[in-house]
Amino acid sequence: MLTKKVYVAVAVVLGALSIQGADAEENTTKQDDDNQETEVIEVVGEGIDGNGVYLEKDASSATGMGLTLRETPQAISVVTRAQMDDFALQNINDVLQVTSGVNVEKVETDRTYYSARGFDITNFEYDGVGVPFVYGNTYGDIDVAIYDRIEVIRGANGLMSGTGNPSATVNFVRKRPTDDFHASIAAIAGSWDNQRVETDISGSLNEDGSIRGRFVGAYQNKDSYLNRYSVEKEIFYGVLEFDLSEDAILTVGHTSQDNKPNSPMWGALTLNYTDGTQVDYDVSRSTATDWSYWDGTINRTFAELVYNLGHDWELVTTISKRKDTINSALFYAYSAGGLNPDRSGLFAYSSLYGYKNEQLLADIALNGSFNLAGRSHQANFGVNWSRSEADDVSVYGQDIGTSLPSFDDWTGDYPRPGFGPYENGSDFTDELKSFYAAARWSLADELSLITGFRSTSMDSEGTSYGQPKEYNIDNEITPYAGVVYDVSDNLSLYGSYTKIFNPQREKNIHGDRLDPVDGVNYELGIKGEFFDDMLNVSFAVFDTEQNNIAEYAGTDTTTGQDYFIGVDGVSSQGYEFDVMGQVAKGLQLSGGFTHVDIEGANGEDVRTFTPRNTLRLSGSYTFPEFEALRLGMNVRWQDDIYRDQGVATTGVNAGQPFSVEQDSYAVVGLMAGYEISDNLSATFNVDNVTDEKYLTSLYWAQGYYGAPRNYTLTVRWGM
Repeated sequence: MLTKKVYVAVAVVLGALSIQGADAEENTTKQDDDNQETEVIEVVGEGIDGNGVYLEKDASSATGMGLTLRETPQAISVVTRAQMDDFALQNINDVLQVTSGVNVEKVETDRTYYSARGFDITNFEYDGVGVPFVYGNTYGDIDVAIYDRIEVIRGANGLMSGTGNPSATVNFVRKRPTDDFHASIAAIAGSWDNQRVETDISGSLNEDGSIRGRFVGAYQNKDSYLNRYSVEKEIFYGVLEFDLSEDAILTVGHTSQDNKPNSPMWGALTLNYTDGTQVDYDVSRSTATDWSYWDGTINRTFAELVYNLGHDWELVTTISKRKDTINSALFYAYSAGGLNPDRSGLFAYSSLYGYKNEQLLADIALNGSFNLAGRSHQANFGVNWSRSEADDVSVYGQDIGTSLPSFDDWTGDYPRPGFGPYENGSDFTDELKSFYAAARWSLADELSLITGFRSTSMDSEGTSYGQPKEYNIDNEITPYAGVVYDVSDNLSLYGSYTKIFNPQREKNIHGDRLDPVDGVNYELGIKGEFFDDMLNVSFAVFDTEQNNIAEYAGTDTTTGQDYFIGVDGVSSQGYEFDVMGQVAKGLQLSGGFTHVDIEGANGEDVRTFTPRNTLRLSGSYTFPEFEALRLGMNVRWQDDIYRDQGVATTGVNAGQPFSVEQDSYAVVGLMAGYEISDNLSATFNVDNVTDEKYLTSLYWAQGYYGAPRNYTLTVRWGM
């Protein structure tokens, strides 16, 4: 059930908003007009809980100029609130798993990597403002209750993110206050004793509607198909919006999320025997002990001031602060080349791990339009500064190297060892400064050219596990260019170019940070808008050349830290097809197909753990004759992947290289929604209908299995 502080927060906000509910309705039209002057992004949907179409028309995360999807010369996918609610997508992994062109590499229960077009995604934004990314992964079960939608801009996005990483940029768009009063609450129950409750309350807080607020809260407690694993989490989000004058709007907000996973996996299952053959486990198998945990807290605070300068120009100032903490007791089961035939051959590695990261960011952006040579053009200028301070410590267990019994007998009932006195860790600071500028030149009614650049400087100092972490980059220029040609009222051709310059945080076996990735990225495509602009369709081809790509090479058993190698001459070519919106009356679709070839300098396949072909497709249908009923389906398919693991040491294949494989597979989900009344609805979801058995990732040498067939029931009340 909800904790006491959730009850109190909900009661306070609900009471305040309900007092203003009637007055807010009288000001709805006026406030809607006012908001249109300052909102950068238009949302297509119904109410604060979605249930609208799977379409977002505008996106600012690629250029900062609030262009439509068709005007942006890059491939963009958007998962809307409606789609999240329809398919019970509760965390960022759920969302990105159904996003076209994105691969979710779940290497452990509480640590995940993401990739697109063959490369890791390391660029993240909140409301279009890029944020520092300390490591190449995310920790914990990051909830999405507080977000209105999640945009994914595929390809290099050095203009807005600061680096030209050619994979993708993920933009989290927060929910904002509404003028009129809305409230909703949802109770969710599912397989493995999944219990969740969400609330979302929004509206004006005074008579004239000049102060608006929104509160979002969620609490979840769930067990798992994995033995011993469970997660409890709490999410709070509060945001206030103030009309300081006719020309200025101040928004302040705060988010807090607490994750408390019990018996998480640090590392995962050893996937091979010493003779090179692949191990087959039950889906529920886990290496975790019954005493391990991986608690984490995320706090984000932001302030945004939008000032209308007149003449179609505005100044947007954003300041944000983030503080992450992790406190954990972890257990890792590793092998020295694989399992023996009796599934012995594992060794213990325990650690107490603590981590703290504090980030401060400031971004000032000036954007608007201007006239030149008889035509109207758009421009965006900005400066960005961030400082990230991180420190962590590993206190090593006194059991490291202890031989474990056969994994067939493993129940997690392993005695908690003593820890210390040996410990090691990191303490370093990253400071990032950049200036960016972009313009959209209207060369003709049908032709526009986007040009821009970003200048980036970075300074790092400190130590990481006994190694110095000195790192300096001065005024590295990342240019960007794109062109869009309107073939007709419905179709546009586009092309774009970005230089790739991507500082890396991955370290080699000696603890030294890898040199930045460099290269170029090209993209050509066609975009269309159909059915009164309610359907977006696009096709893109891309070509990327990169040097010094970080590739996971192992885990140092002395420090417990992952290390990487730099791979030169890596190229990525492919094509993508996307669809998003209303295909026919009542029929919504979102998804696409991606094909990618990834090769090394000599034409050899690299990053073979990345699928070359993927399909992501979600759809729902509302019956015209019976609009209360909505049925849906989503499909996630990928082709074969494999990972070279090493050389067999026993059996007939001794001395021969071997690999582990995951055959192609599809995960199918079904949805049925019913509007019981104007304010009450129920949605029933079945995920992995066919009970497909598959490894979640081969990104690392270890892995584990995805969830079998499971169910979720959501009952939602809203007004």
